[in-house]
Amino acid sequence: MRCPFCGHEDTQVKDSRPSEDGSAIRRRRFCGNCGQRFTTIERTQLRELTVIKSDLRRVPFDREKLARSIRIALRKRPVQEERIERIVNGIVRQLEASGESDISSKQIGELVMDTLRAVDPVAYVRFASVYRNFREAKDFEDFLGSLGEPT
Repeated sequence: MRCPFCGHEDTQVKDSRPSEDGSAIRRRRFCGNCGQRFTTIERTQLRELTVIKSDLRRVPFDREKLARSIRIALRKRPVQEERIERIVNGIVRQLEASGESDISSKQIGELVMDTLRAVDPVAYVRFASVYRNFREAKDFEDFLGSLGEPT
């Protein structure tokens, strides 16, 4: 693994630990050249995923973009970072397990909405407002009216 500080090719693993849900390995590394320490995270990847956007462009799936959008929806909500990580891991596993390499952005958005609806209703509405491109207050009213009573 290359050192992110000095670019030296040979770094040493000092400690390895599985993540809480066992979906990744966290490795503490040391660069013998510059003396810096850093952490890497190793995840299992079942297949390369490609996202097909609404304009039919094809882009590589970006796990960090998914995580960032979920974190934004859950900002200042009572949801721990570990739970967010489990949510992201669960969505990625569902996408990989679908058997398809090409996934539509609509399919990803619906998976996120379904998950957020079960986790936090405020985050669900926040995500939906961006995903469904709400333009005015009436869009929120219509969406909230379609929710009905909480289960």
